[in-house]
Amino acid sequence: MSGTSTPEVPTEYTTTVVIGSGLPGLAVASELSRRGVSSIVVEGLLSQPSDPSRRSPLPDSSDRGERNDLLRLLQGYAASHELDIRRSTFACGVSRTSGKSAPALQLDPHSGALEARTARVPSISRDSAQRWVIRTERGLLVADTVVLTGCAQNQMRRLLRSLGIAAGQNAVAILNAIGLYLVGVADLLAPSTREIIRQAKVAGNAIASSGRTAVA
Repeated sequence: MSGTSTPEVPTEYTTTVVIGSGLPGLAVASELSRRGVSSIVVEGLLSQPSDPSRRSPLPDSSDRGERNDLLRLLQGYAASHELDIRRSTFACGVSRTSGKSAPALQLDPHSGALEARTARVPSISRDSAQRWVIRTERGLLVADTVVLTGCAQNQMRRLLRSLGIAAGQNAVAILNAIGLYLVGVADLLAPSTREIIRQAKVAGNAIASSGRTAVA
């Protein structure tokens, strides 16, 4: 009697996965490209539209023209440098590689809350280093670092609590230490275009300087 084999899940390796293909995501991908760091940009976290009162805040009207101009420039850069932008691909889940249970970051489609939940994560790493696994409808993306864009302050606080990290000056440093970066973080108002670019440069420089490289 012949046994049945489980089909392999398509898996790709890269240095960084950027979640969000808007201005913050393109800004980070461009910064990484200039520093020779490979990345894959997906459209965003898979979620259903939430209540209008929970939608992402809009940028100030005085900043909108500058933002649109910069977005066009970044789109042109992405096209001319053939950056890997996958606008039809969504992240269904984000977790850390481990043979045991590990925290998985998930976006609640109803509340819009980003939480860490225990999930079984496949043993994918080919060495002892932990890596991030981004589940998509097409397979798995395995990366050393993840950049989450457009995360609101209340989502970040919820995420920190679920990860057991106390909010404070060291919270961002702790997230960065495990390879998770936030760009385009907003509270009541969306960050200005200049603030988004500043955050993208900081994240790009930190990732490039970390010495992390994609697994072949």
